[in-house]
Amino acid sequence: MRTPSRFDRGHTDDLMSFLAASPSPYHAVANVAERLEKAGFRQVAETDAWDGTKGGKYVLRGGAVVAWYVPESAEPHTPFRIVGGHTDSPNLRVKPQPDSGAHGWRQIAVEIYGGPLLNSWLDRDLGLAGRLTLRDGSTRLVNIDRALLRVPQLAVHLDRSVSSEGLKLDKQRHLQPIWGLGDPREGDLISFLEGECALAAGEVTGWDLMTHSIEPPAYLGRDKELVAGPRMDNLLSVHACTAALAAVSAVGELPYIPVLVAFDHEENGSQSDTGADGPLLGNVLERSVFARGGSFEDRARAFAGTVCLSSDTGHAVHPNYAERHDPTHHPRAGGGPILKVNVNNRYATDGSGRAVFAAACEKADVPFQSFVSNNSMPCGTTIGPITAARHGIKTVDIGVAILSMHSARELCAADDPFLLANALVAFLEG
Repeated sequence: MRTPSRFDRGHTDDLMSFLAASPSPYHAVANVAERLEKAGFRQVAETDAWDGTKGGKYVLRGGAVVAWYVPESAEPHTPFRIVGGHTDSPNLRVKPQPDSGAHGWRQIAVEIYGGPLLNSWLDRDLGLAGRLTLRDGSTRLVNIDRALLRVPQLAVHLDRSVSSEGLKLDKQRHLQPIWGLGDPREGDLISFLEGECALAAGEVTGWDLMTHSIEPPAYLGRDKELVAGPRMDNLLSVHACTAALAAVSAVGELPYIPVLVAFDHEENGSQSDTGADGPLLGNVLERSVFARGGSFEDRARAFAGTVCLSSDTGHAVHPNYAERHDPTHHPRAGGGPILKVNVNNRYATDGSGRAVFAAACEKADVPFQSFVSNNSMPCGTTIGPITAARHGIKTVDIGVAILSMHSARELCAADDPFLLANALVAFLEG
């Protein structure tokens, strides 16, 4: 069996390109698909009958993707090794009636998606991206990656209390971006997008649109030890998972069937047909078993031996707020991926799962760290517990430690993304 080449700083360079090219979940999965195609994978439709041929395949549904590689020696009961993440990030999303404004300003009506750090969206040049649905039912990706929108902050002269009492934002009144002068005109935004996409007037009948910061990712610091960029939560993991699957698919024979899953809607509960709490992953895994001539017994055996690494960003210890972290667990940027633990199952990791991840890191010569929340602070969650509970699959929560999570622009160590990818390769190889 050939061992894949180890990832290095070139992986981080490619991550930055991936972040810039993926302003929405729909763009992210399109970019994942492009990378998989170059690695020899082929797309299969959920509406078609599947066959038991070997090799790499993937399914796209909305902002989600599931990809898997079947080695020549795979049997119907061969277990899966899954690496998973999510494609969505907190942001401002366009409402069904977007054209609004007042007092000579034309604005776009937006709704808050997920839990963004609202102040990070102020006074920032924003583009608009997402998916347009056309009259014939087809879809078209759109990305206006230039300074189109801006949410202006109130001048300090008109709110002297901001210096003493802090910034207070009303989600309905204070987050509506400006994009021009004059009175709002119904249909103006969609007409503009039709023109940008060279579509006929009235051709767009549905849309899923969101704002994004147009500032590109960049290395930061005296020695360029850091990376600042948008949507690291959680496209950093999606990118690493994609690179790892492509790498192991070139190995040849494997003891497991490696799988990538990137869900949508993690930031608002995962309850959708493309979220972790939906049937997408289970359907794909089951159909893979049955397409290879397997029975329900084979499906049960395969799932019983399956392990999933749920990879999502976590919190590096913040130098200005160290008291918010657990006093004995201080994950550091640059210290390698983190293993997330919560005894109340906000994360899915247990002792046996820790051993699986530790073995992968040891094989890859990658250091790792442990993360637990301060007992006085609420703990976030991931796709991990949902995946474990819905499919009965052993799941381990991991990720890369970052700062400014849920900001329009986040921060990580430049070496941590490729350390994560190397650990994922070792895990998928078994």
